[in-house]
Amino acid sequence: MSELRFPEGFVWGAATAAYQIEGAVHDDGRGPSIWDTFSRTPGKVFQGHTGDVACDHYHRYADDVALMAELGLGAYRFSVAWPRIQPDGTGPVNPRGLDFYDRLTDALLDRGVEPIVTLYHWDLPQALQDRGGWTNRDTAEHLADYAVAVHSRLGDRVRTWTTLNEPWCSAYLGYGNGVHAPGERDAGAAFAAVHHLLLGHGLAARALRAAGAPTLGITLNPADVQPADPASAADVAAARLVDGLHNRIFLDPLTGAGYPEDVLAHLGRLVEPTFIRDGDEKIIAAPIDLLGVNYYAPTYVAGRPDAAGGGGAYPGTEGVVEFLPPTGPLTDMGWMIEATGLTRLLERIARDYPGLPMLITENGGAFPDKPGADGPDGLGQVMDTDRIAYLDGHLRAAHQAVARGVDLRGYLVWSLLDNFEWAEGYRKRFGIVHVDYLTQRRTPKSSARWYQEVISRNGL
Repeated sequence: MSELRFPEGFVWGAATAAYQIEGAVHDDGRGPSIWDTFSRTPGKVFQGHTGDVACDHYHRYADDVALMAELGLGAYRFSVAWPRIQPDGTGPVNPRGLDFYDRLTDALLDRGVEPIVTLYHWDLPQALQDRGGWTNRDTAEHLADYAVAVHSRLGDRVRTWTTLNEPWCSAYLGYGNGVHAPGERDAGAAFAAVHHLLLGHGLAARALRAAGAPTLGITLNPADVQPADPASAADVAAARLVDGLHNRIFLDPLTGAGYPEDVLAHLGRLVEPTFIRDGDEKIIAAPIDLLGVNYYAPTYVAGRPDAAGGGGAYPGTEGVVEFLPPTGPLTDMGWMIEATGLTRLLERIARDYPGLPMLITENGGAFPDKPGADGPDGLGQVMDTDRIAYLDGHLRAAHQAVARGVDLRGYLVWSLLDNFEWAEGYRKRFGIVHVDYLTQRRTPKSSARWYQEVISRNGL
């Protein structure tokens, strides 16, 4: 097999999220988040797991950064926990919360690892949720204030700032079908959340730009939506609808085109969109320098009468759209493995939204790996060959997109560490580093050593 090289300067790294790894939920003045509340609600998270301890990264960050450097990571994408900075979501800043990210940033830079900050990765302060959360327009304003507070401490060293991670999940899974925090099930709330998340992004981006942030972006989880039968008008229409609710509802206003007319028409059949005000779309379209792309699996849909649809995850698709079950090899999440979907997705974004550089901010697979026989160092070895195959295939798909002219700047594997996988608790492992949750021992898996070699040669 011929060798593949990525462009000079291509960024290689890994990503995590605060609530999934930090633990220390009561340390140094941190307030409760919606995920603290949700994980303590019976039946919401597998076996009642919580992020109280997680990977204890809050106390073990120095060792984790040393591990990143050992693996050769050029960048580390982490999220800041809003409840650590403003325990009530507004008002005075908690300096002890900022101190942690100050220490983390310095540790990364000392090891030659570029910090990439995500300001919001789903852990909304519970106090803001008590006032309506993302259904309340005020939350968008508060996000901008919080962004400025974090930038005021880290802005002299952090160059790349991402406002939101996957607002689709925050809105539809949190407010539409309730499988994520805060656990609401209301189509109107979901669409209000979509808008206020985007508004918050725009306000935060404006504030960060004014404060001198050099590189601004947002991270989406755009879907590669495909009709089951491209020759079927019903299937094509179903794919268009789902694409509108998943992709265009975010990408179009972010890039200055405003909300798509067909999406607004669909939304208007379900809720009166009084939350959209004059001037909002101009704010949402604040210029960005980078689009973060999280990709895991494709989505195949068909147009079917009386279909169950996507439920609250895609409001209004009931009786219209059938989401086809995944086929072929699957990850431990039950997700379809189709690397070519990543090539299609990157090319589609480059074609429909030209001039927008991209960074793969998450890509990886959960597999049921566990330590096997002891190796020469006395530590259990984790041979995760399925994960290596997944990553190899998706990197080849990314390289194909680059070869076809897509402006892709880098790749961040999800995830550095096994961690709290939201509603799945600790039963799903995405990390290239195994975590023993009882001892907190870290063991690089075979995929970590494979990735180390990929980074060293800048390719495959």
